[in-house]
Amino acid sequence: MPAKSATASGLASRYATALFELAREQNKLDEVASDLDGVVRLLDESADMERLIKSPVLSREEQERAVVAIADRAGLRGLVRNFLGVLAQKRRLFALRTIVAAFRGMLAEHRGEATAEVVSATPLDERQMAAIKESVASFAGKAVSLTSSVDPSLLAGVVVRVGSRMIDASLKAKLQQLELSMKGVG
Repeated sequence: MPAKSATASGLASRYATALFELAREQNKLDEVASDLDGVVRLLDESADMERLIKSPVLSREEQERAVVAIADRAGLRGLVRNFLGVLAQKRRLFALRTIVAAFRGMLAEHRGEATAEVVSATPLDERQMAAIKESVASFAGKAVSLTSSVDPSLLAGVVVRVGSRMIDASLKAKLQQLELSMKGVG
């Protein structure tokens, strides 16, 4: 399993680097980042889209036609639209989330920002994200680029990862700590 993860990571890094370089050459980094955020939203909101990118049953051509049609309907622009087509042709759509994460990391580094991942039990509104961004920026000592996801198993609260550091303020973690301390009492 770790070997597959390392392979996927290396693959994602190569594809993300290629997309990043193209976007930088064409002065479209912000446009590509915005479109990639749209792609991730599509994946988060549609189980069908998730199945499409992971399906070994569909041919390369069928996968490409489907993903390009979805990109057109979602209003994704040329670079990301074409990139999705290339990923489908090369049978690399399964790595899309990892590629997007690698691209975001490169963009943040290019901008001199730190990257942080926020995982919450429920979706966060803009005010909450802004408050977290401000707190993480003061913690990191520089501007921060946030990505967010939802994990209902946390029950409540958030987990924030900045580089190799993690701040776990979830109810799940607190309950686990309480369980461990209760075992020590008996």
